[in-house]
Amino acid sequence: MILTISTTRRPAGDLGYLLHKHPDKVQAFDLNFGRAIVAYPEVSDDKCSACLLLDVDPVGLVRGRDDAFALGQYVNDRPYVASSFLSVAISRVFGTALGGVCKTRPELVDAAMPLEARLEVLPVRGGEPFLRSLFEPLGYDIDAARLTLDAQFPEWGESPYYTVTLRRECRLAELLAHLYVLIPVFDGRKHYFIGDDEVEKLLAKGEGWLATHPAKEEIARRYLHRRPSLAKAALARLTSDEEPEEKPREDAEEKLERSLSLNASRHAAVVDTLLASGAARVLDLGCGEGKLLKSLLPKRQFTEIVGVDVSTRALEIAERRLKPEAMKRVRLLQGSLVYRDARLAGFDAAAVVEVIEHLDPPRLAAFERVLFEFARPKCVVLTTPNAEYNSVWESLPAGKFRHADHRFEWTRSEFEAWANGIAERFGYAVSFSGIGPVDESRGAPTQMVVFTIH
Repeated sequence: MILTISTTRRPAGDLGYLLHKHPDKVQAFDLNFGRAIVAYPEVSDDKCSACLLLDVDPVGLVRGRDDAFALGQYVNDRPYVASSFLSVAISRVFGTALGGVCKTRPELVDAAMPLEARLEVLPVRGGEPFLRSLFEPLGYDIDAARLTLDAQFPEWGESPYYTVTLRRECRLAELLAHLYVLIPVFDGRKHYFIGDDEVEKLLAKGEGWLATHPAKEEIARRYLHRRPSLAKAALARLTSDEEPEEKPREDAEEKLERSLSLNASRHAAVVDTLLASGAARVLDLGCGEGKLLKSLLPKRQFTEIVGVDVSTRALEIAERRLKPEAMKRVRLLQGSLVYRDARLAGFDAAAVVEVIEHLDPPRLAAFERVLFEFARPKCVVLTTPNAEYNSVWESLPAGKFRHADHRFEWTRSEFEAWANGIAERFGYAVSFSGIGPVDESRGAPTQMVVFTIH
């Protein structure tokens, strides 16, 4: 079984630091089911590839077992396919990278880089649609080639095995976590006992992505080898973990900005911009508890309004806030803005109001592709705090964000550089403006950009 991981981020040899395996060496590791070998078939500044070769010993696996006489224990596909053996090897051999640790080059850990993972033989119980339903929501581009059972006997038909290549710009730890969890999900078999500790492994390796994955129930069920009680326990904890404390976050920002009535000003500016765009079908991405949705509803130009948020709790509050008759024009969807979602395609416009600052910087690249490459609305209206304005508030200590949940707050030049980069990559034009009272040297408290397709 071979797994190859490649990057083209210069200098590409930095992959060796992240994996804690020197590119000039071939290293072997003894495992209780065989051996793992790490080698680098390609190393240059432009591209580096690391290969994990897993040599499973089927005889050693059954030696000493009472049922070892069964031929199936010796003649099977385990030595040749990606399975739970590979997940264990990833954890043992690339454990530091999987855990997001790199003592020699710590700045690499959070660096999003173009990565490619190739699985030579992956058994997919469910076929290519199932394969795509698990990896595409995570933002991967997928090449999948189904293998025949035997090239000499094509009449035998196709096999359940695929050669799969995955491509995405992300952190290496994210890629390894996705592989660790999902490889045994496709296979549907595990070579060891499934107990309570497997729930902890699933939640640990699924942190930050599994709770919002549209197929999380099936992932949990298969990963836990169809143990209903364990899957139910895992899903209960995932549902609890996915619901952030939305209300305190909004209260903290509103308390700071209350004297300027910024929330009302933002919503008015966004609604006016969406009206001017001529949009009829509109997305509110990161809709929270539905305050902008409520502002959009009286405008009859908007024939369809869809709110999307990662928090099911916030969506429940939004549904209660909107009148029952309003729900004929409004749909509420639970979903993450960093995973590709086919439900978001085909809309005229999207509003992203005070959302991006809550995303970890390494995940912005995924958000950009989800919105501007895959959903691709004709118009996007996006707002975020202007960090330069923060010094106006005496109650806000120097260097602090407007709320502890913010991962960053940009100056006007930083925001414009980010937005112009998106426009160039995805074919949009941009225009910038401020919302709220303008300070001569600091600008407005909120900055807004409008993206429109050329």
